[in-house]
Amino acid sequence: MPLSHPIRTTLAGFLGLLLILGTLPTSAADKTTIFLAGDSTMASKRPEKRPETGWGEALQQHFDADEVVVDNHAMNGRSTRTFIEEGRWQAILDAMKPGDFVFIQFGHNDGSEHKVDRYTPPEQYEANLRRFVTEVREGKGTPVLMTPVMRRRYDERGSFYDTHGPYPGLVRDVARDLQVTLLDMHRDSGALLLALGPEASTRLFLILAPGESDNYPEGLDDNTHFSPEGAAVMAALVVEALRESDLELADDLAELD
Repeated sequence: MPLSHPIRTTLAGFLGLLLILGTLPTSAADKTTIFLAGDSTMASKRPEKRPETGWGEALQQHFDADEVVVDNHAMNGRSTRTFIEEGRWQAILDAMKPGDFVFIQFGHNDGSEHKVDRYTPPEQYEANLRRFVTEVREGKGTPVLMTPVMRRRYDERGSFYDTHGPYPGLVRDVARDLQVTLLDMHRDSGALLLALGPEASTRLFLILAPGESDNYPEGLDDNTHFSPEGAAVMAALVVEALRESDLELADDLAELD
């Protein structure tokens, strides 16, 4: 029996609505969020700091933004202690929903004994990391611990050396004890700098000749913070480590041309 005109109209409208809904962008509630908690090596930069670039700025391009969103809360000069004291950690917990991820990378400022505004003794650093893991899990999120990236340091003989003391080892200890996924950037970035050597590694860092940048007219010799190329390389190391991990998040990584 043919459908009556009113029924045909209603059905057509209903099907049209389904087509429209099917083309709507994924809502924020449906997307997975990766929250980044860390320091200047990870953080987004203000215009007056460019070309300094945090590796966290280069991470979104490795994910489809309709499926996974990177929310970068990292901030220059912060340690685990000051990140908590300033309410930055709580802001992540408040925004996090079940199924989200929190990537945690500190150590550069925690170990700065000469900077009392940020220094965090090793035992407190470890306790803070354990707190981070526990509170993310309580919110049904997934914590991911990361060792700090290496600084570019070579002695007069051109031999590479580390400056982070006990802090990377403490991250590894907490990851092992609490069975947390570890992305060992300290190891991976260190291996890269060792392979590149003193000369080739300069392009990854904020090393500028006088007049090269309006923001740094006198030049700069910064062997901690990254150039845009360095940030992209470090983000690629993160992605490579993710692919080798057992996190389902690795399945969401985009294939770049």
